[in-house]
Amino acid sequence: MAAEMRDRLIVGLDVPTLAEAEKVVHELGDTVSFYKIGYQLVFAGGLAFAQELAQSGKNVFLDMKLLDIDNTVAKGVENIAKMGVSMLTLHAYPKAMRAAVAAAEGSNLCLLGVTVLTSMDEQDLIEAGYNTDPKSLVLKRAAQARDAGMGGVVCSAAEAALIRHTVGPDLAVVTPGIRPTGADAGDQKRVVTPVDAIRAGASHLVVARPIVGAADRKAAAEAILAEMSSAL
Repeated sequence: MAAEMRDRLIVGLDVPTLAEAEKVVHELGDTVSFYKIGYQLVFAGGLAFAQELAQSGKNVFLDMKLLDIDNTVAKGVENIAKMGVSMLTLHAYPKAMRAAVAAAEGSNLCLLGVTVLTSMDEQDLIEAGYNTDPKSLVLKRAAQARDAGMGGVVCSAAEAALIRHTVGPDLAVVTPGIRPTGADAGDQKRVVTPVDAIRAGASHLVVARPIVGAADRKAAAEAILAEMSSAL
């Protein structure tokens, strides 16, 4: 059963150096087929590493959270689509999403709209100038991502069931902030276990620290895959 979940578990390579990222990938071997590369690694040579991973047969989720004027977003997406990565994030602003969708047309790149960061709660949104609660903003942005033709959304697993109802059965629902049963939440304010995320309708789970920070990374990944499988 764990094999069925292999392409649904995305391990976040949230490490400071390419050497450490390469070590994580080596230790996980065939247990993991999907990796997320974000800002920390991108600015340490991670873009070339993302292409290497893709060329080696791994799926790569490039977590750049793009947001800029339409033309800049489009030109960036055009080049990212040529890299061979599987997923790319941008903030779920309608104009940016429409520009990205047009730029990615004809490629296999799955564009994901970031709804509300999982580190943010209602007070954080108020401080940032939003007069709404996280759930309402997540649903609004998910609907806008669907209407823009995006491949999916990124959201807290706490909202995955509502998101799935909003976007339908075909779009990807990618959920960070996943913590296995009994794990520390860290700086994530809206966390969910792997079982609950799968049952809520998440298509992909992003897990970083519980695997990357484990003494036995392969065993940690296998345990999470088993936990995901138990949701079925």
